[in-house]
Amino acid sequence: MSNVSRLIVLLLVALTSACAHRPARDASGRFVERELQVEGATHRYQVFVPSAQAGGRHPPVILFLHGSGERGSDNQIQTEVGLGPYLRKHLSDFPAIVVMPQSPEGQSWDGANARMALAALDASVREFDGDQDRIVLTGLSRGGYGVYELALMEPLHFAALVPVCGGITQPPGVPERLQVEGVVQAPDPFAAAAQRLQHLPMWLFHGANDDAVTPDQSRHMAEALRRVGADVRYSELAGVGHDVWDPTYATPELWTWVFAQRRR
Repeated sequence: MSNVSRLIVLLLVALTSACAHRPARDASGRFVERELQVEGATHRYQVFVPSAQAGGRHPPVILFLHGSGERGSDNQIQTEVGLGPYLRKHLSDFPAIVVMPQSPEGQSWDGANARMALAALDASVREFDGDQDRIVLTGLSRGGYGVYELALMEPLHFAALVPVCGGITQPPGVPERLQVEGVVQAPDPFAAAAQRLQHLPMWLFHGANDDAVTPDQSRHMAEALRRVGADVRYSELAGVGHDVWDPTYATPELWTWVFAQRRR
């Protein structure tokens, strides 16, 4: 046998061995638990990993920020309200990585918690080979406020934003602090946010009957974005209250739009 023939045989054996030891591709998406250290504290978070068939080689990535009721340290409840239940109904066909951090009890998506969420996002993109140009940020209620907060912190990090029943300024009747620190001191916080985020496509959702975070928050933001020529959509759902997240995430057109977005 010539040296060339021997080399070909050895190469074929190596390739066959590699294929035999390659892990089987997952037939269904799954949730996995992860943790990371940020500023001296350990934070646990969940990641939805799509099936290989649905996600492809470099899946798009979604960072999801939960609301007030899902704060804590159990690393579970943030998957039970909002996007998580939708994912469980679409384990086999949802095509994106979804990063789901959890903020501590009594805290908002600002400061160290915002940096923690971004760190969890970056770690998940690296580990699961996500597409860095197709990262979409969404969140509901307090997490909707967090969408604006994180986007103002890292305006070049995302391809698009989907704030759900979120806002910019403190809503009346809400005892906890709930406002976007990056722009709240401006004479017109909505205009200030729109000016800084005008390059990001956005689709805002709000319930018309929301008496917690009233729909004027999203109305003002959508109008401010239109004034600066931004790519913005606003859906106000008639007869729906604060829990607008279920019909929002069940909207097929939303996902068609989300997966068409690329970082500009």
